[in-house]
Amino acid sequence: MNREYHKWHSPRLNRDMELLTFGHHGARVIVFPTSMGRFFDWESRGMMDTLGEHLEKGWLQVFCVDSVDSESWYNKGAHPADRARRHLAYQDYIVNEVVPFTQARNDNPFLISIGASFGGYHALDIALKHAPLFNRAIGLSGVYDITKFTDGFYDENIHRCNPVEYVRTLDDPIHIEAIRHVDNIVVVGRDDPSFASNQELSDQLWAKNIWHALRVWDGWSHDWPYWHEMVLHYIGGPDSR
Repeated sequence: MNREYHKWHSPRLNRDMELLTFGHHGARVIVFPTSMGRFFDWESRGMMDTLGEHLEKGWLQVFCVDSVDSESWYNKGAHPADRARRHLAYQDYIVNEVVPFTQARNDNPFLISIGASFGGYHALDIALKHAPLFNRAIGLSGVYDITKFTDGFYDENIHRCNPVEYVRTLDDPIHIEAIRHVDNIVVVGRDDPSFASNQELSDQLWAKNIWHALRVWDGWSHDWPYWHEMVLHYIGGPDSR
């Protein structure tokens, strides 16, 4: 399996950012780590082994990015408005640095965002805001009501980063149509503490007539053994794109 390490200084974040790539061709996949996770988490947790056939046969090329969660939503020392601004700067880094990097290395037009736990939030949130870039977005056990991280404060930037409310207030028909062209897949355990926000996101998508998949698993289903199973169910194979 082809594996590469990359690092560059991000002008949008004003810090060095690292990532790992796996595979040589196929649909491009941007993987977001779990809460405050690192770019090597999916590798160290064996997810690249789980995706081994997809990578070896050129069905997927995976780009595992780093997070700045400890500087954004998990930074309790920062004002919630600053947490939101840091998150938006991170998305700017993904859209304007990571996505072009993937395109320069792989001309496959199909782009997937995926993550588990807080990575699921990242995967869906960025695809909802930047729908024309993405073809599939997969959130495994994600949380989609960001107000639990904002200490009761709410402004326009937080609204833009809060999927359940962001979708509810969408009224741009061009943007809504763009989201309809993304395979949005929301996966959660029935007993997951974040189940309600998954259901709410699904309800708001249906209210806008945005077709998507809400897949509810039995039990808690919020841990790596479940995500190993989930990823093979929903990421797709050679005939899915």
